[in-house]
Amino acid sequence: MIALLARDLKLALRAGGGFGLGLAFFLIVIVLVPLGVGPEGALLSRIAPGILWVAALLACLLSLDRIFALDYEDGSLDLLATAPIPLEGVVTMKALAHWLTTGLPLVLASPVLGLLMNLPAAGYGWLVLSLALGTPALSVIGTFGAALTVGLKRGGLLLSLLVLPLYVPTLIFGAEVVKRGAVGQAVETPLLLMAGITAGAAALLPFASAGALRINLR
Repeated sequence: MIALLARDLKLALRAGGGFGLGLAFFLIVIVLVPLGVGPEGALLSRIAPGILWVAALLACLLSLDRIFALDYEDGSLDLLATAPIPLEGVVTMKALAHWLTTGLPLVLASPVLGLLMNLPAAGYGWLVLSLALGTPALSVIGTFGAALTVGLKRGGLLLSLLVLPLYVPTLIFGAEVVKRGAVGQAVETPLLLMAGITAGAAALLPFASAGALRINLR
């Protein structure tokens, strides 16, 4: 399992869909928003939680179609499906590799990008915490979508249409945590709901993803 994780991390870096792509997209969105809506500090502070979370969500979406695509093209996915490792474990490692190369860099870079959006000082800690809790759910849900569309030509658009509606609850609760935390309100309810989504996705979706892969590989 550890060897599979290390292999996926190396492939993500070599294929150009790793750390740099998601961070670059995240940065571009955050830089363009003030240019589009204006530099007013009060306006940017008000929309910062939602914009930061939308940018993070779209950055995670960029590399989803690559989770299984390379293994499917070179036949490695068939070997993994017949290996002694449970396919659910393979899916879990794929989701973890995606989070390490996409979600974790976004979490680490978010305080710096929050400065560009004039996020209130009280919201920085909640921004990092919400992204740390929410981005794993984005990777697990995205892995499920990638499993459903593996092998399809031009499946990237279909993958986006499948996954984006499933991302909405995480987006809502994540942005709400930052919004409430920035103004000093209680954040326990949205934080616990988001943590529940992540825990539920991590517990259930690897089995659904493995089932989808078995069907697509027949």
